[in-house]
Amino acid sequence: MFGRLRAWSRRHPVLVDSLTVSPVILFCLSSARYSDVSQDVGMHISTAFAFALSVLLLAPLVVRRNRPREVFATIALISLGQWMLGMGILSANLAVLVAMYAVASRCTARWAIAAGLVAELGLLMAQSRWGGFQPSAFASMSVFVIAIWIAGIYVNTRHRYVESLVERAERAELERDQQARIAAAAERARIARELHDVIAHNVSVMVVQADGASYAISSDPEQARRAVQAISSTGRQALAEMRRLVGVLRQDGGFREKYAPQPGVAQLADLVEQVGDSGLPIDFTVSGTPRDLPEGEQLVIYRIVQEALTNTLKHGGPGARAVVDIAYGSAGVTLRISDDGRGAAATPGQGGHGLLGMYERAAMYGGTVDAGPRPGGGFQVVARIPTGAAA
Repeated sequence: MFGRLRAWSRRHPVLVDSLTVSPVILFCLSSARYSDVSQDVGMHISTAFAFALSVLLLAPLVVRRNRPREVFATIALISLGQWMLGMGILSANLAVLVAMYAVASRCTARWAIAAGLVAELGLLMAQSRWGGFQPSAFASMSVFVIAIWIAGIYVNTRHRYVESLVERAERAELERDQQARIAAAAERARIARELHDVIAHNVSVMVVQADGASYAISSDPEQARRAVQAISSTGRQALAEMRRLVGVLRQDGGFREKYAPQPGVAQLADLVEQVGDSGLPIDFTVSGTPRDLPEGEQLVIYRIVQEALTNTLKHGGPGARAVVDIAYGSAGVTLRISDDGRGAAATPGQGGHGLLGMYERAAMYGGTVDAGPRPGGGFQVVARIPTGAAA
C-alpha cells in the first residue's frame, strides 16, 4: 500500500505539494482579513489587498519541489517589495520559511546556507522596521527559523543517504547479473569444449573403423569383425561421456547420480591404444619425473592430446604416423604431438573449434599452444602447461 502511494506521489508532484502546503495556505488566507495593519507611512492595507498579497506569496509553493530555488527567490523578492513599501507583516510571510525548508531539503549545502542567511536577514529587517530591534525576540524567532532550516538539512541528508543505498543496491544487482551471465557464458564454453572433444574424437574413430570394416568385410572378415567391435566400444564410451556431461547439466541441490571421473594423465595410455587400434601408429614417450597434477590440469593435457590425435585421424591421410611426447620439467609439462601426414588445411590460429578449444584450455592455466604444419610435412601441436609455482 505504501509503495503504491509513494509511486502515485512521484507521478503527481504538484498535486502532492499542494495538498501538503494546503493547511498553511488555508490558515494564511483565512487570517488575511485580520491583517489590515497600519503602515509607517500612514496608509491602510485593505482586506482585499492583504488577501491578494497573501495569494501572491503562497501560490509559488505548489511547485517548490521541482523549482525550490526559484520559488524561494520569488517569495523573498515579494517580501522585500512588501518591506520597501512599508506594508505590515502578513501570516502569508510564513511562505518564506516553507520555501527555505524546500531549498534546504532539496538543494546543495551552498544553496541551503544562502537560503538560511536570506531568511535570517529578512527576519532582522522586519523586526527592525516594524517592531523595533529586540535581541531576545530576535533570538527566539531565530531559533524557530534555524530549527526549520536544520530540519530541511536533515531531510536532505536522509534523502541522499537513501539514494546512495538504492544506487548501491542497483549496482550490486547489476554486478550480480553480470557475474551470472559471465559464469553462464564460461560454463557454456566449457561444456562446448567438452562436447566437441568427446564427439569429435569418438566419432572420428568410429568413422575410421567403419571405413576399414567396409574395405575388409569381403577379404578379411575377422578384421572387419574387430573393426565393428571397436566401433561398438567407442560408441559406448562416447555415450558414457555424453551421459556424464548431461548429468552435470541436470544436477541440482537434490539427488545426484555418481558419474565416471574426468579423464587424466593416467588414461593417456588407453587413449593412445584406442587411437592405435583405429589404424594410426603412435609412438608414445614420457620423459622427466611425473608428478601429481590437479585434476583440471590433467584434463587439459588429456584433451589436448585427444584433439591433436583426432585431427591426425581426420587430416593425416593413409599411412600417417604420430608421435606423442610428454616431458615433465621444473616449470611445467610440455606436450608435443606431431605426425608425418598431409597436414591440416588450416593455418596456425585458424581452423575449427578444436584448435580454439586447445588455446582456451591451455590459457585457463596460464599455458600456451602452438599448432601448425611442420616444414617437412605433417602437423605439430606443442603445448606448455605451467605447474606449481610457475602456474
